[in-house]
Amino acid sequence: MVSPELIRRYPYFSGLSIEKINQLANLAEVVENKKGYYFHHEGSEISKVYIIVEGEVSLITIFPKQVKEVVINTLGTGDVFGWTSLIPPYTAGAGAKAASKCKLIQFDAQKLRTKFNQDYEFGYMMMVKIAQIIRERLDSIVMETLAYQAEQ
Repeated sequence: MVSPELIRRYPYFSGLSIEKINQLANLAEVVENKKGYYFHHEGSEISKVYIIVEGEVSLITIFPKQVKEVVINTLGTGDVFGWTSLIPPYTAGAGAKAASKCKLIQFDAQKLRTKFNQDYEFGYMMMVKIAQIIRERLDSIVMETLAYQAEQ
């Protein structure tokens, strides 16, 4: 369990009642990882959702012909990753690797899914928040693609 106050700091949880914040805090733990730690690999089954408290995490993909890791996005304090563990088939769309020493809030995705299935309103609110993250990541990819095309 983590302090509900730690959970309340993050805009991702804005609009949630104290009761829901407390439920999330009961399902969370704080973890620390060294630079270079792999949280998951692209295509692998994942079971955790993370919020970055300190540090940076790189979202990565592998170029098949070059067998080379490529950073597609760098996340920092307050960013959420691992959200695909809440959406079938529960696999990673990209890898996630600690770009620096990291402190994170970690949630067990199975426990979150169970909680959301028990309380549909709560589940809906959280899925809307995940949809917002997806929208932001897609916008970022579009901007990166446009910047890359402009350089060519």
